[in-house]
Amino acid sequence: MDSLMSLNFPLFLPFNLLLALLVLLLIYGTAVVIYNVYFHSLAAYPGPKLNAASMIVKSYHVYRGTQAQYYAELHKQYGDVVRVSPKELSYITAYAWNDIYGFRQGHQEFNKLKFLDPDLGPSILLVDRTGHQRMRRLISHAFSEKALREQEPLIKKYVDLLVNRLRETNGEPTNLVAWYNFATFDLIGDLAFGEPFDCLKDSSYKPWVTILFDNLKEFIYAISAIELFGNGLAKLLPLIVPESLLRNRKAHVALTKEKVAKRLKNGTERPDFMSYILRHNDEKGLTHPEIESNSEVLIVAGSETTATLLSGATYYLLRNPRVMKKLVEEVRSSFTREEEIDLNGVNRLVYMLAVLDEALRIYPPAAGSITRVVPEPGDTVGGKWLPGGTHVAVSHLAAYRSPKNFKDPDSFVPERWLGDPAYADDNKAVFQPFNMGPRSCIGRNLAYVEMRLILARVLWNFDLEMMPESENWTDQKCFILWEKNPLYVKLSPVNQ
Repeated sequence: MDSLMSLNFPLFLPFNLLLALLVLLLIYGTAVVIYNVYFHSLAAYPGPKLNAASMIVKSYHVYRGTQAQYYAELHKQYGDVVRVSPKELSYITAYAWNDIYGFRQGHQEFNKLKFLDPDLGPSILLVDRTGHQRMRRLISHAFSEKALREQEPLIKKYVDLLVNRLRETNGEPTNLVAWYNFATFDLIGDLAFGEPFDCLKDSSYKPWVTILFDNLKEFIYAISAIELFGNGLAKLLPLIVPESLLRNRKAHVALTKEKVAKRLKNGTERPDFMSYILRHNDEKGLTHPEIESNSEVLIVAGSETTATLLSGATYYLLRNPRVMKKLVEEVRSSFTREEEIDLNGVNRLVYMLAVLDEALRIYPPAAGSITRVVPEPGDTVGGKWLPGGTHVAVSHLAAYRSPKNFKDPDSFVPERWLGDPAYADDNKAVFQPFNMGPRSCIGRNLAYVEMRLILARVLWNFDLEMMPESENWTDQKCFILWEKNPLYVKLSPVNQ
């Protein structure tokens, strides 16, 4: 302290200088707000003035888990295109899907937000176009029709175990959200790492599964910090994200690396994801860190999304007895024995597919926006020029719940997907739950197989009754995926 006092400068700024700095900051902030609202290249687009002025409103909803719902309300008020932050536009149109995410022949692909994971290598979700093409070429082998056929016994193994464990509930109300998660995590764990998490066996979430849920929050907080501060200032993330989430992230990364190392030792004999990746992993293949990061992606994308959709479909079936009755009749009349409920069998369930598509529309697992950045010097969306650096996205929930796109948007009507003339004017082209273009979901076919098999087997074996405490189940927050409430259901075994 004495050495500091001996220096010839004041420890504290003079009041007048501090006041001057505050005034300058105020003037600068005011100028930025005025520019953003009235002179910015996006100033002509509709939306709340507060959103145009700064990122504060958007960040508030991101951190509260209400961004998807908020965007849906904005679109109902302002129309097809809304300015949701100073440099971001949200769309709910079919043309936006093509322009933002589609195969842009003669145009540069719109960029993803740059986000480098400091703990794992680059993944298929975050790499640039060249890296994505390389990774997708390798990973796609694990999701081919041939791979699905080989994986069917493994899938059925966990569906069998799920049904057996549900029978053990003895008609007592049980949380189906948890059971769906147990089944999909065990299945995807076996497909990705060669061993299940044993959630079904122990009837509980394992520590790593719980960490995965928290990891989704940490990821969306990181993306929000990058949008708010830029990549450089995103180092402030530890000041924004709760310390517990950061600790869980470190634990998750360590477990991912451990499981990948263990699986790699077992070679290519099993019909799981890793065997297909390793068989085709040439000199242009995946590095060890890339295998680790993509294994993490496969676990989250291949389990939580499927469990979320199954939970949503079950809830809306229970809230709509007419639809439930029709689907149960289809399932129970299409098979004479439970053993017939296999991949080929469920693919013939026409009404089942319509139910799942309607569930994807009214309760999309990834309900929010997948942001893209317009490349320099700029490009068009919907025929309108946007400068490079503009953030653009289609919001799933907002697009699918918009009365401009769907008749009776808040009603659960599978018949809209089966040619019902009452819904002939529905804008089905805007329905892209698995994204579209070069970065469309690589696991779409596996997801449909899982959802059809699990739902068919549950409805074959049980009559379902929702408990009163789950009537308002959809009152949820959304952090990329929904933060699901327990769905308490009484399952009464059916004697076939």
